Amino acid sequence: MDKKNLEFYVTAGPGTERVLRDELCELGFSRVRLNRGGIPFFGELRDGWRACLQTRIGQRVMLVLGRYAAEKADDVYAGARALPWAKYVTPKQTIATAAYVHESCGENPNFISLKLKDAIVDSQRDKFAARSSVSRDDPDLRAFVYWSRGKATVYLDLSGEPLFKRGYRLTGGEAPLKETLAAAMLRLAGWDRKTPLVDPMCGSGTLVIEAALWAANIAPGIWRERFGFERWANFGIEEAEEMAALRGQMRREATRQHPRITGFDADEKVLESARANARSAGLNLSFRKMQLRELQGEGQRRFLITNPPYGVRLDAENRLYQELGSAVHRLVGWRCAILAGSPQCIRNIKLKPDATFPLKNGNIDCQLTVYET
Repeated sequence: MDKKNLEFYVTAGPGTERVLRDELCELGFSRVRLNRGGIPFFGELRDGWRACLQTRIGQRVMLVLGRYAAEKADDVYAGARALPWAKYVTPKQTIATAAYVHESCGENPNFISLKLKDAIVDSQRDKFAARSSVSRDDPDLRAFVYWSRGKATVYLDLSGEPLFKRGYRLTGGEAPLKETLAAAMLRLAGWDRKTPLVDPMCGSGTLVIEAALWAANIAPGIWRERFGFERWANFGIEEAEEMAALRGQMRREATRQHPRITGFDADEKVLESARANARSAGLNLSFRKMQLRELQGEGQRRFLITNPPYGVRLDAENRLYQELGSAVHRLVGWRCAILAGSPQCIRNIKLKPDATFPLKNGNIDCQLTVYET
């Protein structure tokens, strides 16, 4: 494996692939290309570290450990067993495995995950006469196999915990928006990082905090105590020093400057959560208690973005959507972006969207609708 030409794959939520590609290009990663489900790039192992620190939209950063032909389950096992596991994990460390299996392969994903686990531990027995234990909840190394149409690809997960777990969140509302989806919404909706931004139903503050971090060039991963790769066998004292230097570089590159960003909510309790989360992220943002019907345009162009309650998440009343529709009509000259999980929400806006983006918020199909009022 060429150390300077490693292949990485950054996984993306449905509908966010294009903006993830744009983000990775802006961050200077090499040979980035659009792909369904995630975005590949190439580089050194340190580039994978940097991706974990800097991507706001990516869900996980994966290293491609190997690709090979596999017509049956035993081929998946044999190809995986031949990979260089000793470089990344020793018998003293724990592992976890997972698998995606295309229906054309005719096997259960749990069975193929077990085959991958067997390949790793049998390889270890060959070399060390000992094997790793399995830890499903907190492994030192996570491995994943993707098997489809006669080809298998094995990945190592550099992230550890999923990247939406930034490390700054102290508390969340009843149905918090994942940080990675919030970051994707901001890009998809076309925020320029200069126009003042408002979330009139901010909840625990995810959208306004992610907006401020992006505008201020604060790397989203700097709060993480450690990533998955920091537990690998090839991550020693020298690598830890390099990673510390990279974190320091990210902090120095932050401008800490952003336009006025305000979060409103009718619930003082969730506003306290939002304030605490913002302080934890090192941000001084404005949060105020206000009813949606009180929101006024005040003559200045602003950018509104919000994730209103909907569907099975909070069983919100139709009246709230009517108030949101009325508010959008009052905000003349604003750009408004709404993550709508309920068709009723879109109907109450009573305007034709300038753009619509299908997304997934957890298991809920949503539409990010964007309006120029």
